[in-house]
Order: sequence, then C-alpha cells, then structure tokens
Amino acid sequence: MIGIGKAKRFGWAMVYGLAGALVWTTMAPAAGAPEVVWLSSLDLHHMRQGYGRPQVNRSIREKPLSIGGQVYAQGVGTHARSTLWVDLGGATERFVAAVGVDDAAGGPASVVFKIVADGRKVFDSGMMKPGQPAKRVDLDLRGVKLLLLSVGDGGDGISFDHADWADAHFLVRGPKPRAIAGPREEAVILTPQPGPAPRLNGPKVYGARPGNPFLYRIPATGQRPMRFEADLPAGLVLDAQKGIITGTTPPRGKYRVTLKASNAHGSAQRVLTIVSGDLLALTPPMGWNHWYAHYHRVTDKLIREAADAMVRTGMADVGYQYVSIDDCWMNAPKHSDPLRVGPLRDAQGNILPNKHFPDMKALCDYLHAYGLKAGIYTSPGPFTCAGFAGSYQHEEQDARQFAAWGFDLLKYDWCSYGNVVKGDKSLEALKKPYKLMGDILKRQPRDIVFNLCQYGMGNVWEWGAEVGGHSWRTAGDLGFELDRIFEVALANATHRAYSRPGSWNDPDYIQIGYIGDARTGGPPKPCPLTPNEQYAFMSLWCLMAAPLFYSGDMSRLDEFTLNVLCNPEVIEVDQDPLGQCGRVVHLDEERFLMVKDLEDGSKAVGLFNRGEMPAKVVATWKDVGVQGPQRVRDLWRQQDLGQMQERFEADVPRHGVVLVRIGRPQIFGH
Repeated sequence: MIGIGKAKRFGWAMVYGLAGALVWTTMAPAAGAPEVVWLSSLDLHHMRQGYGRPQVNRSIREKPLSIGGQVYAQGVGTHARSTLWVDLGGATERFVAAVGVDDAAGGPASVVFKIVADGRKVFDSGMMKPGQPAKRVDLDLRGVKLLLLSVGDGGDGISFDHADWADAHFLVRGPKPRAIAGPREEAVILTPQPGPAPRLNGPKVYGARPGNPFLYRIPATGQRPMRFEADLPAGLVLDAQKGIITGTTPPRGKYRVTLKASNAHGSAQRVLTIVSGDLLALTPPMGWNHWYAHYHRVTDKLIREAADAMVRTGMADVGYQYVSIDDCWMNAPKHSDPLRVGPLRDAQGNILPNKHFPDMKALCDYLHAYGLKAGIYTSPGPFTCAGFAGSYQHEEQDARQFAAWGFDLLKYDWCSYGNVVKGDKSLEALKKPYKLMGDILKRQPRDIVFNLCQYGMGNVWEWGAEVGGHSWRTAGDLGFELDRIFEVALANATHRAYSRPGSWNDPDYIQIGYIGDARTGGPPKPCPLTPNEQYAFMSLWCLMAAPLFYSGDMSRLDEFTLNVLCNPEVIEVDQDPLGQCGRVVHLDEERFLMVKDLEDGSKAVGLFNRGEMPAKVVATWKDVGVQGPQRVRDLWRQQDLGQMQERFEADVPRHGVVLVRIGRPQIFGH
C-alpha cells in the first residue's frame, strides 16, 4: 500500500489517540442536572456547507424546521455537504438531536448524517429522503474532546439537500462546547525543486492564425543563463538568450519544431508542433488574473509587477503566459476612487481607460517584452459587473482598440447585458452577444483568445465553440463557494464531452495563496483552503483540462503556493494534447477517481477523498481502463512507485488527493 503520509503529519494528531470509550446506552445523570447548550447557540460561521448559510432555528429556506411533518422550535438548518467541528473539552455528557431532510426542500433530496467523536464514527443515519420521519440521536460523549457533525449528499449531488439538526443540544457539566475551524494541517511541500539542468515544459502543440503576429516564450526550468535553439519555419525568429519566438505566423499547416535548451549542466530537447490555422488555445490557456486578489484596486503598476513576478518566481518557466486585467480598468460614472471616475468614451466613441492605466499599449509592450501575453476584460452590456464602461453598441470599435493596444485574450462577462435582453433567456438571446464579438475577434489582425463568462447559462458548453469561444465558464464565481471545490469540479466534469483542443470548460480561477474575500472585495489574506484541499484543487483542474489561471496576490507568492502551482509533471496532465477532461468513477459518497487518457497511452488518475477522515482509496485496473502490469508514478512527488499488477491503492488524507500516472513501463518516463 502506498500512502502520502501518516495521519498526524496532516494535522490529525488532535484526533487520533484521544478517543475514549464511546457507548450507546443511556446513562443515568450524575447528581444535579447538566446544563443544556443548544447547537444553534454555537458560532455557526465555522459551519461549512454546500449552499447558503446555516440558519438558527430555521430551515435553509428560512422556514420553521420540519421533518416528516414534525415541527421543531430549536435547531440548525443546513445544506449538504455540511461540516461543523466542535471542541467539547471533555466536559460534555451527551448530544441529543433529531435529524432528517427538511420538509420544505422541494425536490429529490438525499442526505446522510454522520457524527465522529475523537476520530471514531459514532452515528450514521444512512440515506435519508424527503418525508421520512426524523432519526433520533442520543450519544454518550463523556471524555470526548472533539466532535464532528457532518451531512453528506448521498453521492448524487447536493440539489435540494436541505438538512436539519432539529432539537439539537448538548448536556454539559463544565466549560461549554465551542465551534471551531477544521483540523489544522502542516503545509507539506511535495514538489521537488527544479534541478540545474534544463527541462523543457509547456504545451506540445500551439495554435496560431496565419499572417498574424506570433509570440511564444519557451517554458524551461534550469539554471540561467540558458541558450535556446529551434528549427523554425520562415517568418519566425528566436531570441537565443531569452527563449522567445516572434515574427509572423507562417501559412496554414503543421510545423514540427525541435526546441533545444542548454546550459552548463546539460541540455534538453522536445518537439513543439505549431499549427497554423483557425484554432487557438489548442491546450488550456495558463496565466494570472487580478480579480480575486485585487478587485477594484487594479492598476498599471500592479499588472507590471505581476508580470515581473511571473518571470522571477518561475511560473513562466512551467507554462504560465497570460497576464490578465479583469474589471475596473475603464472609467465608471461613479466610484469611491475618483481616479476611476470619468467619461466612458471620447468624442469618437473610443473606450477610455481610467487614470490608473495611463498607456495601455505601453503596458502590453511591457508584457510582450517578457514573451508573456496580455489579457483584458469587458462586458456585452452597457456596464461591467462592477459598474464600469461596457462594450454595448461599441463591440467592433472596442475589439479593434484591444487589438491595436496589443491584447491577446478577451474575457467577455455577461453582467448588465441581462438588462438589454430584458429577461429573455432564449438560446438565441444567450448566444447573440458572444456570436457578435466572436466574429469580430476573428477579423482582427491579431490572435485573441476568447473567454466567455456567462456562468453556464443555456448550457454554454454545448455552443460556446460555435460562437467563437475558446473557453467558457460553466458555473458561478468560485470565490463565493471555495469550500465546494469538489462539488464544482464534479459538476464541471459532467460536461467532459465538450472539452477538446480549442474548446475548454472553465470552472473559474485557481484561488490559493493570498486572495481577497469575494463577498466584500477586501484585501488579500491567506486562503481558507487547507494544504490538502489546495493539492486537490490543482489536481482536479489539471485532470479536467481546465484553463489554469491563478488569481492570488503575485507579490506574496510563498514556497508552498509555488509548489502547488508549478509542478511540471502535474501541469503536463492539464496540457496534454488530447485535451480530454477526465471521467469520474464514484467509489462511494466520499471517495472517487478521476481518470484522464493521455496522448502517450498512459492514464492520469486522481484518487480523491472528500470525506472528513483519512481513507484508503483503491484504483483497480478495471476502473482505470488498463490491463496487465502497470508502472505507477506519483506526480506530485515526481517519484516512481514501481510496477503494480491489478490495482493501486493509497491512504488519502481528509479532503485530499493522490495523483498518479499509470501506464506500461515502456510508454512514459522522466
């Protein structure tokens, strides 16, 4: 059995070894009545749940608590998947509750209530459905220090999973129970540091349109100075010191280019196929976007510093290339920052950047000098989501302006366009603004990747490519639901049939490191995800062939965050030329596999545990889709684990992952 660490290494020492004897029989109380402490009186902001916020003495719909026709005056209404950790301090005698699906759920709910005391499961409701009577909980907790109350989704998604902890209370002698954050974990760095010898990274295939300007920075790790070589087609030139290819894209066709990098420690080479044609983004775009770190505080200086950091930290050396401005670069009719207020357009109708962006072309030139690419944002509506100038009725003019400035990517956000169509949710109305801009972008003398941002309306994955999109958001803003990365990923993966080169399902940006609060637009703070959740986050996005856009504070990149963002073997999974989104194999309600076919015949396999306790996860060859002896490689640690015969199994931590590559010994190697 292969594991990724003992339980206490990941912060479970506070659970294991503390459990006292737990019995289910009713015990006679000691002299004097214990104090009743209602669950609803605890600090419920520590409760994590799949939708909305926990409700005190009300259901998640803010109605009276009701299970199986029985109404309860006290309790907590929540929504699967839900967890609450409670520090009992050894002073609690009992926990009593009635649990079930709230009668106001209004749909086909299915939930499972579980309670874990000092690392031992002491209650499991089994699957519960709407209309069923409540199940009684009555637990002896004497001596127990740490309690976990959880509600699972029954393994079929969280829709309508309205769950009630009705009449829930503790019987206490001594200090009262306290709701606390989940277990702390050590931020263990798994990714080895790059060696001094060159290693060529990035995509194996690159799309560009014939006759347009060409720009490509060769991603390579290793000690600098480094010298680059490439047998390029006519029209393209290489800066041998910087590793930047520029020029004009050659005529239509496929060009196999051998890239070589060398330094004092060795050399490396690989083939890059340049495809000159209509398709861009033949692998998922990679870069950085300012939004979840800086919101309305974005400036020219901040964007330049982000580009500096992308190169300095090595992010560019593993394939990150876009530096993207999100909302708030234009003028607004009103704003708390007077430098962001001004005329929306000039006398000729040209959109005007606000005073924080004095020269957009110079900014793009700055990024291009690094070999990086520039991204920009607008809306098909008259105003952006933050109330700044949109592109409505100026689409052609704005696209020409973006191309003239030198932008290489456009994020097009629905925002106020809903006011234009006045509630028309027809497929034609949903497509119209994106088809209009998609056609305009194709006519520009510049390659501009088109990112559709309209939150999955109208099943955009079915028609996003048809209107000229290269990627499209499949759901709402992830910043509002970071504690649901597993649910968001599993929903995104159901659209896997629409993921292919040039067409990518986008579940939103990578939000780790220092990020702001999406609800307040506040300054960057350490992200709320645990280290294991961050590894799972990146693994899921790579297995889904999702665009990899980091959206944290580039000035505060630490060693752990870079280790998650910059593992070249993990990124290879995302950038694989087949462009497939992994398929999901559900093992139970808490454990699943995600299996992705790779170009060389091997499989990338994520073994995921979204449960609240460490668990063994098994990937059988039948589930993976292989036969016979297989070589297994741990991608995060970049370590070969040997040959396995029929299965691979691992101990996976709470909310964690083990990511491996499985294939015949002769197929792949590093």
